[in-house]
Amino acid sequence: MTTADDAPGAGDGTAAGPGADDEVARVTSDPWDRQVVWWDVGFVLIVLLTASAMALGGGTDARGLWTAYAAMAVMLVGYAVWGAPAARSRDQRRALAYTVVLVATTAVAVAQGGLATFLLFASFTQLWMLLEPPRRAVVASVALGVATTFAIAAQQGFDVPTLIEAAPQMGIAIAFSVLLGLWFAATMRRSEERARLLHELRRAQAELAESHHAAGVTAERERIAREIHDTLAQGFTSVVTQAQAATAALDRGEQDRARERLVVVEQTARDNLAEARALVAAFAPVPLQGSTLAEALRRLADRFTAETGTPVLLDVAGATAPARAGGATGHAAADVVLLRAAQEALANVRRHAGARSVAIRLTRDGGGAPDVRLEVTDDGRGLPPGQVDGLGLAGMRERVSAVGGTLAVEPGEGGGTRVEVHVPVSGGAA
Repeated sequence: MTTADDAPGAGDGTAAGPGADDEVARVTSDPWDRQVVWWDVGFVLIVLLTASAMALGGGTDARGLWTAYAAMAVMLVGYAVWGAPAARSRDQRRALAYTVVLVATTAVAVAQGGLATFLLFASFTQLWMLLEPPRRAVVASVALGVATTFAIAAQQGFDVPTLIEAAPQMGIAIAFSVLLGLWFAATMRRSEERARLLHELRRAQAELAESHHAAGVTAERERIAREIHDTLAQGFTSVVTQAQAATAALDRGEQDRARERLVVVEQTARDNLAEARALVAAFAPVPLQGSTLAEALRRLADRFTAETGTPVLLDVAGATAPARAGGATGHAAADVVLLRAAQEALANVRRHAGARSVAIRLTRDGGGAPDVRLEVTDDGRGLPPGQVDGLGLAGMRERVSAVGGTLAVEPGEGGGTRVEVHVPVSGGAA
């Protein structure tokens, strides 16, 4: 029920426009429909009880009794045709049509004398239930009170003393009806406001959930893209490189050399297949399964040397004692970040540096909650001026930042490039 003066559709007989009002109406329609059923039952009972009281109480001749019964019958028909549908649809045109019938039939019934004034309990209540905004119900209540006052006076021949005597009593009834109706309207207005706020809350929750879902989908796509770039793409690059080297060796008749390259191709393909399966299953990186970070870096360095012929010096002194089971750093998330950073650094050395040697150093800083530092340096051609991060470095920065670490890519002291990753093990990794 909409009772606010500025409610959409109030006063013009039109339904509220689409949007939030329709949603609020949908939210509150079911409880209101259940309430209207009880309004129907109560109204019919009051009319029937009034009719019975008039028949049993006496004080009304047969003609007046049947006239009152006819007025009550018209009242019930008017409620069935206009009142009940208006209560459910909030159609003000039907509500106003029924209001005219209600006021007229109530006045006719009361004019016949007896206990017909009991109808006022239902009549005043229905005015406030059906009419909106509240000022319409106030005007209708005054009209009903005035008509009933004249009807009571008409019982005694419509003389002035009777009219003056009935007026104060009906004034009290009108005042009580208006005060009670305004309280009822304010209560319903607060109820609708709560329903509107509840709907807005649910809509905000749905939008927030949708936003979180979209953000999660985007983040997962970016994560998978980084995983593919750091593992499968680099593995396939190695396979292509080794296959080309094997083909060149066969062209030169170097069978042993070609066989060595093919062995590397097979091993790299097997590693890539394992990485792909692990990626699909959302497991930890294959090199870290059942081993420490230092061991995984050793295998990575050995494979890089076998594929490129470039020696890799690995120094993990002071970082081999795990703080907890599961990795050299004692934190699985940090292990993954450091391993992926080493893979990306070596991939960049392979593609761009033209280095003669590479050094990987994994160290643990002192303190009660040690941090881990990974350095990858080469003696290659170094960083070109105005270097912009590609997909690999950008993904590396995102990984490191996600665990509260830092990444630095800068020229080496003796030429080449130096990549330094610093990961705080305690509290930094998510």
